[in-house]
Amino acid sequence: MTRIWGIHMPAWVGDDPVEKGWVYIGWPDLGDIFKIPANREAFKEALVKAYPDKKPGSVPVDAGTLYRFTHEVQAGDYIVYPSKHNRMVNIGRVTAKMGHEPDPELGDDDLPNWRGVEWLGHPFPRDEFSQAALNEIGSFITLFSVRTNGAEFLAKVGVAAGKTEPAAVIEETPLPDDEVSQKATQVAEESTADFIIRRLHTELSGYDFEDFVAHLMECMGYYARKTQKSGDGGVDVIAHTDKLGFQPPIVKIQCKRQTGQIGEQLVSQLLGTLGEGEFALFVTLGSYSAPARARERNTPRLRLVDGEQLVEMIQAAYPKMSPRYRRILPLKQIYVPDLTGE
Repeated sequence: MTRIWGIHMPAWVGDDPVEKGWVYIGWPDLGDIFKIPANREAFKEALVKAYPDKKPGSVPVDAGTLYRFTHEVQAGDYIVYPSKHNRMVNIGRVTAKMGHEPDPELGDDDLPNWRGVEWLGHPFPRDEFSQAALNEIGSFITLFSVRTNGAEFLAKVGVAAGKTEPAAVIEETPLPDDEVSQKATQVAEESTADFIIRRLHTELSGYDFEDFVAHLMECMGYYARKTQKSGDGGVDVIAHTDKLGFQPPIVKIQCKRQTGQIGEQLVSQLLGTLGEGEFALFVTLGSYSAPARARERNTPRLRLVDGEQLVEMIQAAYPKMSPRYRRILPLKQIYVPDLTGE
């Protein structure tokens, strides 16, 4: 029987899980969780001892997560990991490898306990999955069973789901109200980003997307004009702060409507068009490779805007956007709890 798990990890882990072939879990003060006796009560006792200030209502939930990670996840199970830093979906098969490797430099953010994963295929853009599938892997829980849409995820890596075996039912212990509110807010924000990126990808052609980026720059206070459709050397839009476009800084923009990953080669091509007083801006619905991001860090005149950053720019500029684009992106302002500053 096939068992399929989903796991969430913080955005700051970056490409580390995929590059190392691991998935991580936190609670560093517990030490090596693989040495805790194999029952849920032992995990509850260990949590209370290591984290005496932990809210009582969250202890059973966290203990259940830790127990599943160490004892219920088995080699041969499949795992779905939606990576937050690049808005990709990673699908793999759990291996028999596991371990505890703390990193003191990371302090409380450390994720010292890991399980081995053989990642299959390549990261998949989120827009290649149905909204129902995305909603399922947007679970509030760190580690959870993929029960309804598992076949859709496995089909991406050429695996026939066959008969699936549901993972153990999560303990019916409610999370604290503030934790539920914050997690609900995160899911709402992610669903909104999925909607915006999917609509831009399906409703706009590549040339239309260039028009949209030019309009967005104008909403941000720039003058913007498109270049010729061919022979532009990778530059699709030119933006500037004065009406004639003579006064620096001049921003040369390349637009890619794709939801996959942009490599360093395309970024270098854009940089090759720059003259004195000019800056490069790359805008995509997808993400960037690690070498491309490294190039950005080492190039002051370069800025890379991925899908998630583009969504933030759209939300900030939305009141100024034209009716045409507001029809494509019908959004309503709502207020959601923000407990991150507490």
